[in-house]
Formats: sequence, structure tokens, C-alpha cells
Amino acid sequence: MEKRWWKECVVYQIYPRSFKDSNGDGIGDLNGITEKMDYLKELGINVIWLSPVYQSPNDDNGYDISDYRAIMKEFGTMEEFDRMLRAAHERGIRLVMDLVVNHTSDDHPWFVESRKSTDNPYRDYYIWRPEKDGREPNNWGSCFSGSAWEYDDTTDMYYLHLFSKKQPDLNWDNPKVRDEVFDMMNWWLDKGVDGFRMDVISLISKKPDLPDGEPGINGYASFNEPANGPYVHEYLQEMRRRVLDGRDTITVGECSGVTLEEAKKYARSDEKELNMVFQFEHMDVDADGSNKWSDKKMDLRDLKSIITKWQKGLEEIAWNSLFWENHDQPRSVSRFGNDGEYRETSAKMLATCLHMMQGTPYVYQGEELGMTNVPFRDISDFRDLDSINAYHELVGQGVFTEEAMMRYLRYKSRDNARTPFQWNDEENAGFTTGTPWIMVNPNYKEINAREQMVRADSVFNYYKKLIRLRRENEIIVYGSYDLLLPDDPELYVYTRTLGDEKLLVICNFYGNTREFELPEGWDPDRMERMIGNYEKRDIAGTMELRPYEAVVFRKR
Repeated sequence: MEKRWWKECVVYQIYPRSFKDSNGDGIGDLNGITEKMDYLKELGINVIWLSPVYQSPNDDNGYDISDYRAIMKEFGTMEEFDRMLRAAHERGIRLVMDLVVNHTSDDHPWFVESRKSTDNPYRDYYIWRPEKDGREPNNWGSCFSGSAWEYDDTTDMYYLHLFSKKQPDLNWDNPKVRDEVFDMMNWWLDKGVDGFRMDVISLISKKPDLPDGEPGINGYASFNEPANGPYVHEYLQEMRRRVLDGRDTITVGECSGVTLEEAKKYARSDEKELNMVFQFEHMDVDADGSNKWSDKKMDLRDLKSIITKWQKGLEEIAWNSLFWENHDQPRSVSRFGNDGEYRETSAKMLATCLHMMQGTPYVYQGEELGMTNVPFRDISDFRDLDSINAYHELVGQGVFTEEAMMRYLRYKSRDNARTPFQWNDEENAGFTTGTPWIMVNPNYKEINAREQMVRADSVFNYYKKLIRLRRENEIIVYGSYDLLLPDDPELYVYTRTLGDEKLLVICNFYGNTREFELPEGWDPDRMERMIGNYEKRDIAGTMELRPYEAVVFRKR
């Protein structure tokens, strides 16, 4: 397998609005990130993925961009961006921008022009269609509830928006749109950024006839209906030729609706398109059918099956991205672990399970502290468009009661991951001297970075060790993965193999004590413990695994 630095790195995602506020306005900013760069260096990560910092009216927290070459005023200035970039590079940390080019803001000058008339030069920068049988052009739904079409009376036509109505979709079939996007990407790379995380990039190519899809719980087809369209690979290969070739970048595509076969094309080892993709199949493991709004707990056997499919399916062909959390997912320790008595133990177990796999690990801010979901009181506590719209739609239609929907939001809402980073036990968790834009999780006095950095057995220091082990052991990066005990409902056990080297990874996903027998060929006298989340003990042929225990052995 070809060795590449982006296979060996660990990426840290920063959600700037919630990371660190330097000026007391309650909103995180670029100077706050620069101020905390040594914290990231201490953790040991190699790459920052920065959620959008471009100029935006903030209908969807920066994913609605009105100027791709300007910085959001709340976050700072371009000079402050340049200073942050220099601070990262001085510490050996690369910086990846969030590239949001499936759609823009409706405030973007292109769309302002596009909606003026049917013969405007910018009209075909977006996807406009007349009504069909007195209603929307098709039955596609928006990610944020309702139809994906918005009527505009200026020209008596509808425009497509797979997300908010203030996020009109770009028409990638127009070569001028591709010219604009590629020119902008080159501008950022010339500035010194090191790559791109590409937002919903699997949605950029729509089927020309825009056919109806299978309706879901709200009567509309999934916003993923256009995923993996007819020209998506052609457009990404053009991007590679016109932007990325000859540059030492890292690229990851957010590919909602992606299949294993499609992922092999996106993340090809010949690097004609992207380095890796985010797939979300394991994020649906606790969904209730096609409905994500539930508080159903996953079946571990399903999780193992999905992850193993991707680990084995991409082996030697493409590269995996490894994640439990991001800005669109709730906190993993509350979702897949135990955020009560075993919070730290289960957070370390989840980290072990993920970081020992093949692929590039992504750490979302606060995950390395074991930050938890948030006890939101009512709908007024939320800021996330997806959560607020779903609440009003599903409660309004009588699908769920207010009480049930609040329970589901406290479990699944994206805002669980968007509350301020917990730096210390001072007011507002040390995030701001002002009023935070969203509530601080009240558990910040117990869970914060300052306390964890000095405590040897903290979640932070455990992550630090996992990241160091990956840097020091090629087998963790390049070894092949094989699942053991696929039908065990409580234990996730797998091996990694590279030449004569072998690792055994054992994770107890539940609060029960479990007996575990070493697999054939594993001799207790020829094994050493690499890392574990409990105190070391003698290795025996039959082990008693404690609640949420994780341990990794190397064969000697």
C-alpha cells in the first residue's frame, strides 16, 4: 500500500462559532483559534478542518455563503485568518477549508442576479424550473423539512434548494459555474491552505430530467435523491486536473447517500478524484427506519457489520475516514457510550475502537474531553435550523408529541455538538466573557480542558496517547483489518495485521462484565498490552472484561 501523509495524520474539526471567543461578543472567532493553537499541538493532531468561516448571513451557521473570498465579520478579518494559518503552519499543523459548493446563500451576488430575469447572464448558475401540474417541479424534499423547491414570483418559477430556501443549489452542468468554483479553490490554495473538506459533494450532479423519488415520512423524497448523479465523477476529475494536480493537498468528500461501489470511485487510490470520503451508513445505525428522529439505541452487531463492510470493501482500493462525531451529529459518548457513571471509561473505549482501525481519524472539538449531549429545556434553547424545523413540522402534523420530539432532539440534535467548548470551570466554561450564542452545557465544571490536561488518566491524555501510537506504529495506519465475533451483541473485537506484526483490539460496548477467551494463536506469554482504559493486569487465556473496557494487545 502506498504511504501518504494524509493516511498517517489525525484531523481535528473546529466549529469556529463555538471554539473560543476572543472579544467577548459570545461568538467564537479566528483569534480564539490562534490563541488555542498550542492546545491542539499538545493533543498531537496534524490537520485542522475548519468549518466555514466565509462571509455568510448565517441562515445555516455559515454553510450559506455570500462571498467565498471574504471572512465572516463575526469571525474576524482576512488578516486574522492569515495570522491563524501562519500559527498553525509554524506548529506543523496543516489547515483544511470547508468547501461548500453544492449551493450558495441567496444573498450571493450570483443568485441576486440569477433571480432578476430568465435571460440574466447568471440565470443558469442555479436550477430553475416551471411548475408542474400546478405545484413544485418534483417531489424532492429539503434536508431541513418541506419541499426542496421555492417559488419566486419575479419570474414565476421555482428554484431548487436541497437545504434551506436561503441555500439555492448551483447548476454544476454550467461550465461557467465550474470555472468560478475552480478559480476560487486555486485562490485559497495559493493563499496557503492545505486542502478541502467538500460539503455534500455527492449531490452536485443532478439527473437532467429531475425525476420524482420515493416519498418519506413527510411525503417528500429524501434530499439525497440526487446523490451520485450522472456527471459527479467527471466534474471531480476536472477539479483534480484544474485545481489539485501538482499540489500536496488533503481532500475529503462528504458523500451522503454514497454506496461502497461509488466510494471506490470518489476515493480512488490513483488519486484522480478525492483522497477519502465521509460515508454515513454507521450514523444511521440507531435510526428508526428512514426516520432519524428517535431515541432508539443501536444493535452493536449492525454497527460491526457496517464498519467491517467499509473496512474490508475499501482495503487496497480506496481510503476510509474514521469518525464518531462532527458538527452534524450528537455527542458519541451519549449516543454509543455511557454519559453517566462510565462517561470517561466509555469515551476512551469508543476512541480506542475507532483510532485502531484503518483510515484517517477525525476528532471533533470536545470529543477528546468526552463532552456530552446537552439538557436542552425547550425548543427555544435550539439554534439549529434542522432541529427547529423538524420540531414544528412533526409536532404540528401530529407525528410526535412535544414531549417525545424534545426527547429525540436531546438525543439526536446537531446542537448537542455545537455548544461552546469547555475550556475551564470558570463562567461560560471559559469560552466567552459575554453572553454565548447558544447555551453552555452545565456540566462544564466537571468536564473541561484545564482539568483534563493535568490529570494523567483523563480522556484528553488518553486521546493524546492514541494519536502518538498511530504516529509511532505503521501497523495502526496500514495494517489490514479483520473482524472477530461478528455475532457477539456486546463485544467489538478485531485484529490488525501488517507483515508479521499483529494487534488484537477488544472493546466492551456495554456496562456488563463479560468473559472473553483469547482467539486461537494468541498466547498470553507472547502478548504485550499497547493501551487500555483500565489499570494493567496479567494477561490470561480467559479475560474478564470490565464495563466499557477497551484493551489493545500486540503479538510478540
